[in-house]
Amino acid sequence: MGEAQKLTPEEQIASAREGFESGRDFTVAVEEEFAILDPETLGLVNRFEELQAAASGTPFEEHLVGELIASEIEVRTGRCESFSEATAAMAERRRQLLELAGRFDVLLGATGTHPWSPWQEQRIIDTPHYRRNDEVLRYVVWRNNSFGLHVHVGIKGADRAIAVTDGLRTYLPHLLAYSGSSPFVEGVFTYLHSARTQIFTRMFPRCGIPDAFGSWGEYERYVRFLYETGSITEHTQLWWSVRPHLAFPTVEIRICDGQTDLGEAQALAALMYALAARVARAVDESEPLPEHPHRLLEENLWRAIRYGLSGELIDLDTGEVRPARAALERLVEWTLPVAEELGVASHLTVPATSAAERQIARYEAGESLAEIYAQEILEPVHV
Repeated sequence: MGEAQKLTPEEQIASAREGFESGRDFTVAVEEEFAILDPETLGLVNRFEELQAAASGTPFEEHLVGELIASEIEVRTGRCESFSEATAAMAERRRQLLELAGRFDVLLGATGTHPWSPWQEQRIIDTPHYRRNDEVLRYVVWRNNSFGLHVHVGIKGADRAIAVTDGLRTYLPHLLAYSGSSPFVEGVFTYLHSARTQIFTRMFPRCGIPDAFGSWGEYERYVRFLYETGSITEHTQLWWSVRPHLAFPTVEIRICDGQTDLGEAQALAALMYALAARVARAVDESEPLPEHPHRLLEENLWRAIRYGLSGELIDLDTGEVRPARAALERLVEWTLPVAEELGVASHLTVPATSAAERQIARYEAGESLAEIYAQEILEPVHV
């Protein structure tokens, strides 16, 4: 990505289109963000630079990056040719990160927010990218102490990438409901299943569910407009919950909370991957895809933020309101034929309970936030 960011906006846009036109279908990469924790208090600690320095010069270096604050660390699988390769890489990245963290006597957490550590105590890492974001966003970026799971899916063809991005918009609330893991933040029970989404999506500009663009040309005009008006200085300042990436020929799905359990993280990533491929299949075969206005998609997004898998989602084609689990089961069923072709069908399950539901149940049973969060610490991974 570093080389791509050195390009002028004109060069970046042209390079992105060329990348999609010559790209490959259904490669996959997964990014996971983790909290760096004090082993005694389980509070956030600003130790990223130490971990990064220790990884320098090792094979792990290229897969470990900073993500805004010094108490957060991100690991990336890198581009994988199959999802089985990605699952193995997810496990290996966690193993590598845990080994590194152990050397510095820190722990790692993976819920969408930290339950109590104040945002005022988190330091933004000193890189040109994050300095620019700090200068532009100020309070908005200071508050964004959140941890997510992102999946990149390779899509060949620039117009096709836009069509897949447009098609995925309807299903973002389903994925969020599945992934909700952040009912606590700033020392309070928010009653939300994804406080992370409320903090990030509702505060950042150009964030949440995007408009449908219809074609690469329309998307390009929008990006040019942002550059020409000084609204953005780099393409990563489009923080939409699904976006065609301008440095890689991928559609990136960014809606989900982080997951503590490796198996649950892999299952969630599998659904995101298979769903993108299923939407691409629909585009290729001229199968009608839902096209709903932003105001209706927002109703389901709010339901996913507030109630997660415990709530209900609206079938926007019929107006029927059904349990979120039932809506997800229907989505999995629709996705399954393509998932079988890609070898990921065995991962596609709707969890009996989400991470948020389990945390809320423990809270309602009388456990403290510290006791609850202690169950959300990454455990050793055996590869």
